Amino acid sequence: MSRRSLTEKSLPDTAAASRRTRRSVTVNEVESPLGWLRKHGHLSLRQYDAGEQLRSDWEGANLAPRVTMRWDPTPVSRGGVPGERLAPSERQSAARSRFDGAMAASGPGMSDILWRIVCAGEGMREAETALGWPARAGKLVLKMALDRVADYYRLPGA
Repeated sequence: MSRRSLTEKSLPDTAAASRRTRRSVTVNEVESPLGWLRKHGHLSLRQYDAGEQLRSDWEGANLAPRVTMRWDPTPVSRGGVPGERLAPSERQSAARSRFDGAMAASGPGMSDILWRIVCAGEGMREAETALGWPARAGKLVLKMALDRVADYYRLPGA
């Protein structure tokens, strides 16, 4: 059984990239549990996008544990000019706020499965076992939680 499903995804434009130059990256869609569930038709595109946004906010808030020293350069203050991009600490704070809001919006008891599948990257079987749930219950709860998270992020579709 192959654990690879490579597709080309375009990256959003950044200030450094010119408008004419499109950047892309090759992504293995079944690398994460969410990708596997989407690839096998268990999640809608809206649910998948909600999970990816939640993961992006998790990573943007730097909530994942670190195993080595941070080698990022020290941020330089830009003087707070109106309309200027957010400072790194402000982006991190905004991502943390969105992540906390999305987890709260998922509802009581549903944030556990979201965290395990989306953030920790556990497989469905491992998450169900850790939570003491019967087989196949996790997928149903995950889908309901992702629908609520999609509503929180105001993603289109229904």
